[in-house]
Amino acid sequence: MPIPQTGTPAPEFQLQDQNGNDVKLSQLRGKNVVLYFYPKDDTPGCTREACDFRDEHSALQAAGAVVLGVSPDDVRSHQKFATKFSLPFPLLADTGHKVSESYGVWGEKSLYGRTFLGITRATFLIDTEGKVARVWPKVKVQGHVQEILQALEGGASSSTQTAASGAPARSAPARKKVAKKAAPASKKVVAKKAPAKKAASASKKAPAKKAPARRR
Repeated sequence: MPIPQTGTPAPEFQLQDQNGNDVKLSQLRGKNVVLYFYPKDDTPGCTREACDFRDEHSALQAAGAVVLGVSPDDVRSHQKFATKFSLPFPLLADTGHKVSESYGVWGEKSLYGRTFLGITRATFLIDTEGKVARVWPKVKVQGHVQEILQALEGGASSSTQTAASGAPARSAPARKKVAKKAAPASKKVVAKKAPAKKAASASKKAPAKKAPARRR
Protein backbone atom coordinates (compact mmCIF):
# COMPACT_ATOMS: atom_id res chain seq x y z
CA MET A 1 0.00 0.00 0.00
CA PRO A 2 1.15 3.60 -0.60
CA ILE A 3 2.27 5.82 2.24
CA PRO A 4 -0.69 7.75 3.72
CA GLN A 5 -0.77 11.35 2.57
CA THR A 6 -0.77 14.30 4.93
CA GLY A 7 -4.23 15.48 5.87
CA THR A 8 -5.75 11.99 5.57
CA PRO A 9 -6.85 9.82 8.53
CA ALA A 10 -4.01 7.72 9.92
CA PRO A 11 -4.67 3.96 9.49
CA GLU A 12 -6.10 2.48 12.69
CA PHE A 13 -4.18 -0.26 14.49
CA GLN A 14 -4.02 -2.28 17.69
CA LEU A 15 -0.76 -3.95 18.72
CA GLN A 16 0.89 -5.26 21.88
CA ASP A 17 3.80 -3.42 23.48
CA GLN A 18 6.85 -4.89 25.27
CA ASN A 19 4.79 -5.41 28.42
CA GLY A 20 1.96 -7.25 26.69
CA ASN A 21 -0.41 -4.25 26.85
CA ASP A 22 -2.70 -3.51 23.93
CA VAL A 23 -2.13 -0.12 22.32
CA LYS A 24 -4.86 1.24 20.07
CA LEU A 25 -4.41 4.39 18.00
CA SER A 26 -7.98 5.61 18.49
CA GLN A 27 -7.44 5.64 22.25
CA LEU A 28 -4.77 8.31 21.81
CA ARG A 29 -7.09 10.82 20.17
CA GLY A 30 -6.47 14.31 21.52
CA LYS A 31 -2.69 13.79 21.60
CA ASN A 32 0.00 14.09 18.96
CA VAL A 33 1.42 10.65 18.17
CA VAL A 34 4.96 10.10 16.91
CA LEU A 35 4.73 6.69 15.22
CA TYR A 36 8.15 5.55 14.09
CA PHE A 37 8.89 2.34 12.19
CA TYR A 38 12.31 0.75 12.48
CA PRO A 39 13.77 -2.47 11.00
CA LYS A 40 15.07 -4.47 13.99
CA ASP A 41 15.69 -4.38 17.73
CA ASP A 42 19.21 -3.89 19.08
CA THR A 43 20.90 -3.12 15.76
CA PRO A 44 23.21 -0.08 15.43
CA GLY A 45 20.94 2.37 13.59
CA CYS A 46 17.79 1.31 15.41
CA THR A 47 19.49 1.50 18.80
CA ARG A 48 20.78 4.99 18.13
CA GLU A 49 17.34 6.14 16.99
CA ALA A 50 15.62 4.62 20.03
CA CYS A 51 18.14 6.22 22.40
CA ASP A 52 17.63 9.62 20.74
CA PHE A 53 13.89 9.28 21.38
CA ARG A 54 14.69 8.24 24.96
CA ASP A 55 16.97 11.23 25.56
CA GLU A 56 14.37 13.70 24.23
CA HIS A 57 11.35 11.91 25.66
CA SER A 58 10.64 14.60 28.26
CA ALA A 59 10.72 17.33 25.60
CA LEU A 60 8.41 15.31 23.34
CA GLN A 61 5.97 14.78 26.21
CA ALA A 62 6.08 18.48 27.03
CA ALA A 63 5.11 19.14 23.40
CA GLY A 64 2.05 16.94 23.95
CA ALA A 65 3.31 13.94 22.00
CA VAL A 66 3.20 10.19 22.60
CA VAL A 67 6.06 8.14 21.11
CA LEU A 68 5.40 4.65 19.69
CA GLY A 69 8.05 2.47 18.07
CA VAL A 70 7.04 -0.31 15.65
CA SER A 71 9.03 -3.21 14.22
CA PRO A 72 8.37 -6.85 13.18
CA ASP A 73 10.10 -8.12 16.36
CA ASP A 74 7.98 -9.96 18.92
CA VAL A 75 7.05 -8.85 22.44
CA ARG A 76 9.93 -10.72 24.06
CA SER A 77 12.50 -9.10 21.78
CA HIS A 78 11.00 -5.67 22.46
CA GLN A 79 11.15 -6.28 26.20
CA LYS A 80 14.86 -7.10 26.08
CA PHE A 81 15.58 -4.10 23.89
CA ALA A 82 13.58 -1.68 26.06
CA THR A 83 15.16 -3.00 29.27
CA LYS A 84 18.71 -2.93 27.94
CA PHE A 85 18.49 0.74 26.91
CA SER A 86 15.92 1.98 29.46
CA LEU A 87 13.43 3.00 26.78
CA PRO A 88 10.49 4.85 28.40
CA PHE A 89 7.99 4.47 25.55
CA PRO A 90 6.03 1.53 24.05
CA LEU A 91 7.58 -0.68 21.38
CA LEU A 92 4.83 -2.35 19.36
CA ALA A 93 5.17 -5.87 17.95
CA ASP A 94 4.03 -5.93 14.33
CA THR A 95 5.02 -9.57 13.76
CA GLY A 96 2.55 -10.03 10.91
CA HIS A 97 3.67 -6.66 9.41
CA LYS A 98 0.04 -5.70 8.75
CA VAL A 99 0.40 -2.26 10.30
CA SER A 100 3.66 -1.68 8.44
CA GLU A 101 1.88 -2.56 5.20
CA SER A 102 -1.04 -0.24 5.95
CA TYR A 103 1.45 2.61 6.40
CA GLY A 104 3.29 1.74 3.19
CA VAL A 105 6.64 1.00 4.83
CA TRP A 106 6.82 -2.75 4.27
CA GLY A 107 8.49 -3.90 1.08
CA GLU A 108 11.52 -5.20 -0.72
CA LYS A 109 14.90 -4.11 0.55
CA SER A 110 18.46 -4.91 -0.41
CA LEU A 111 21.59 -5.16 1.70
CA TYR A 112 25.02 -6.35 0.66
CA GLY A 113 23.58 -7.66 -2.59
CA ARG A 114 20.87 -9.62 -0.80
CA THR A 115 17.17 -8.87 -1.40
CA PHE A 116 14.57 -9.39 1.32
CA LEU A 117 11.29 -8.03 2.69
CA GLY A 118 11.37 -5.66 5.63
CA ILE A 119 10.48 -2.29 7.09
CA THR A 120 11.78 0.96 5.65
CA ARG A 121 12.76 3.36 8.43
CA ALA A 122 9.99 5.98 8.49
CA THR A 123 8.14 8.24 10.93
CA PHE A 124 4.59 9.57 10.96
CA LEU A 125 3.39 12.50 13.03
CA ILE A 126 -0.31 12.06 13.72
CA ASP A 127 -2.21 15.08 15.01
CA THR A 128 -4.79 15.37 17.78
CA GLU A 129 -7.62 14.60 15.35
CA GLY A 130 -6.06 11.34 14.20
CA LYS A 131 -4.86 12.70 10.85
CA VAL A 132 -1.42 12.38 9.31
CA ALA A 133 0.23 15.75 9.89
CA ARG A 134 3.73 14.98 8.63
CA VAL A 135 5.65 12.10 7.05
CA TRP A 136 9.36 11.30 7.00
CA PRO A 137 9.44 8.36 4.52
CA LYS A 138 13.22 7.81 4.50
CA VAL A 139 14.61 8.69 7.88
CA LYS A 140 18.21 9.61 8.51
CA VAL A 141 18.75 8.87 12.19
CA GLN A 142 21.11 11.73 12.99
CA GLY A 143 19.11 14.81 13.97
CA HIS A 144 15.76 13.15 13.26
CA VAL A 145 14.27 13.63 16.73
CA GLN A 146 15.16 17.32 16.60
CA GLU A 147 13.24 17.59 13.33
CA ILE A 148 10.19 16.09 15.03
CA LEU A 149 10.45 18.53 17.93
CA GLN A 150 10.62 21.44 15.47
CA ALA A 151 7.53 20.13 13.69
CA LEU A 152 5.67 19.85 17.01
CA GLU A 153 6.67 23.36 18.01
CA GLY A 154 5.40 24.59 14.66
CA GLY A 155 2.03 22.91 15.28
CA ALA A 156 1.45 19.36 14.07
CA SER A 157 -2.11 20.05 12.98
CA SER A 158 -1.06 22.88 10.68
CA SER A 159 1.77 21.01 8.96
CA THR A 160 0.69 19.37 5.73
CA GLN A 161 3.90 18.61 3.90
CA THR A 162 5.78 15.38 3.33
CA ALA A 163 9.45 15.57 4.14
CA ALA A 164 10.83 13.36 1.38
CA SER A 165 14.40 14.14 2.32
CA GLY A 166 13.76 13.73 6.03
CA ALA A 167 14.06 17.46 6.71
CA PRO A 168 11.06 19.48 7.77
CA ALA A 169 10.00 22.37 5.64
CA ARG A 170 11.23 25.55 7.17
CA SER A 171 9.12 28.61 7.36
CA ALA A 172 10.48 31.74 5.78
CA PRO A 173 12.33 33.89 8.29
CA ALA A 174 10.48 36.91 9.52
CA ARG A 175 11.54 40.07 7.86
CA LYS A 176 13.23 42.50 10.12
CA LYS A 177 11.70 45.91 10.21
CA VAL A 178 14.28 48.47 9.37
CA ALA A 179 13.67 51.69 11.15
CA LYS A 180 14.04 54.63 8.88
CA LYS A 181 16.66 56.98 10.10
CA ALA A 182 15.49 60.52 10.53
CA ALA A 183 17.14 62.88 8.15
CA PRO A 184 19.78 64.83 9.98
CA ALA A 185 18.70 68.30 10.93
CA SER A 186 19.86 70.73 8.34
CA LYS A 187 22.60 72.87 9.58
CA LYS A 188 21.93 76.55 9.58
CA VAL A 189 24.24 78.16 7.21
CA VAL A 190 25.59 81.26 8.75
CA ALA A 191 26.26 83.82 6.14
CA LYS A 192 29.77 84.88 6.42
CA LYS A 193 30.22 88.57 6.57
CA ALA A 194 32.39 89.86 3.91
CA PRO A 195 35.59 90.97 5.48
CA ALA A 196 35.56 94.68 6.11
CA LYS A 197 37.41 96.42 3.45
CA LYS A 198 40.43 97.97 4.81
CA ALA A 199 40.09 101.64 4.76
CA ALA A 200 42.17 103.00 2.03
CA SER A 201 45.26 104.45 3.51
CA ALA A 202 45.21 108.14 3.61
CA SER A 203 46.89 109.45 0.56
CA LYS A 204 50.15 111.05 1.33
CA LYS A 205 50.00 114.69 0.73
CA ALA A 206 52.79 115.79 -1.51
CA PRO A 207 54.53 118.77 0.01
CA ALA A 208 53.43 121.96 -1.67
CA LYS A 209 56.17 123.44 -3.80
CA LYS A 210 56.88 127.00 -3.01
CA ALA A 211 56.79 129.35 -5.95
CA PRO A 212 60.26 130.63 -6.70
CA ALA A 213 60.93 134.10 -5.41
CA ARG A 214 60.70 136.83 -8.00
CA ARG A 215 63.88 138.75 -8.73
CA ARG A 216 63.61 142.47 -8.31
